[in-house]
Amino acid sequence: MELKDFMMMADKRVDELHELINLGMIYKKSNFLPGGIHYPYWTTYPKIEYEDIFKDYKLPENGEFDAYVHVPFCSTKCVFCHFPAMYKAPDEAKERFIDAVNKEMNITMNRLGLNKIKLRTALIAGGTSTDLTPNQLKKFLTNFTSKCDMSNTRQFNFDVSPHNLVGSTGIERLKILKDFGVTRLSIGVQSLHDDILRLMNRAHDKSVAISGIKNAQDMGFKVNIEFIYGYPTQTFESWFEDLKQMIALDADEIMLYRLKIDAHGDWQGNIKGYRTLHPDEFLTREDTLRMKQIAIDFLRENGYSENVNMRRVFTKKVKDYSLYAFHQCCNMKDQLAFGPSAYLSLNDRFLLNTSDFEKYYDCIEKGIMPVNRGLIRDSETQQRWAIIMPLKNRYVDKRFFKTQTGVDIETTTAYPIIKKLIEYGLAQESERDIRLTPKGAFFADEVVGLLYQTNHNPFPKDDFNEGPLNPYSLNMQKVC
Repeated sequence: MELKDFMMMADKRVDELHELINLGMIYKKSNFLPGGIHYPYWTTYPKIEYEDIFKDYKLPENGEFDAYVHVPFCSTKCVFCHFPAMYKAPDEAKERFIDAVNKEMNITMNRLGLNKIKLRTALIAGGTSTDLTPNQLKKFLTNFTSKCDMSNTRQFNFDVSPHNLVGSTGIERLKILKDFGVTRLSIGVQSLHDDILRLMNRAHDKSVAISGIKNAQDMGFKVNIEFIYGYPTQTFESWFEDLKQMIALDADEIMLYRLKIDAHGDWQGNIKGYRTLHPDEFLTREDTLRMKQIAIDFLRENGYSENVNMRRVFTKKVKDYSLYAFHQCCNMKDQLAFGPSAYLSLNDRFLLNTSDFEKYYDCIEKGIMPVNRGLIRDSETQQRWAIIMPLKNRYVDKRFFKTQTGVDIETTTAYPIIKKLIEYGLAQESERDIRLTPKGAFFADEVVGLLYQTNHNPFPKDDFNEGPLNPYSLNMQKVC
């Protein structure tokens, strides 16, 4: 099938977008796009007193954690990126960071009374987690794994850039990752058009991306490749060509991200300033959603279906997806995190490390955790969190919901809103679970926004039309 053959369903999605805007569910116009892997958005979190970080916190019954490390280094500053990083950092800065994370892990373990972290899964990301020399990478992994009990680790993930995986040094890095038990690589390709890669200020071109992917596959890693759609100057034709080349790479997973203009966190990327200077280069929201639907249909036709365990991920085999992300977003497992701007997602709270590098290092030298903001969820926020995250990414298991919150979902203030979603064909309910319909799943980020408590809605009330699905109206009255 050719591009024109995929446009009919894409146009239908645009009609549905306008319908949902008119019904009051989707904000009329904004640079901010909903998404992320947390609720509420961390920009709303208040300062937290140090003694309250783990106040009344209960360790997981099985003692297991997932772990995240934010490695804040990159060789270039990508225009679209909203994560804090140091660019072209000298070796001494990287050594300082490796030593600090080692100390931070000790500080956290001492606070929790742990001799080792019983590791379920791990994700090392950034920044660029492989923007370390081979010797630095080896030192970092030696420190990290020495503090973890990895006897029951299911998956060890690294987010990497393809330019770190080529040449003799790239091969050496891959061997080190393999030796330390890393099993899965997420490779940030973003585009397979050199002109767009240059516009993004990526550190690689198309040929390097393909070589890096092949090297990782040859080494036996599970490989996830990541792409952005809706980028300035991107066209339907260039996106369709990207899709054709994606499937030729035969990766285990393909992950698609919609370009975000406004950051979800504290670190604003250059993309917002670029939009101010070059507004005509940006796609409309309608065309960006057309690109998403074209990708869904094209990938399905070529053997990649959206994974039933994690939306936005397209795989040939159901088992190929990030267990780390699944545990956080769908199974609500406890996750420890280390490094500047890293966040700890625990069973009743969310804690955020400072993104200020010097404040981070100052805390570590003082022997205290670098957490500066956090939210210990009350019962209402806990219930919304336990609905929003699984519903957006997979589905809400009713029995599991009760174990997380202590109540039946039918008794919550969110349940009448869920019934509205069902009434308008966006969700469906069975005795066992609540899940989104295909229409609801396409607009998953926007649909779950209906369930945001009004004090946590990122959009002002005036951004929505009045209508039966207006989130402010539904969250301020009893829905019949």
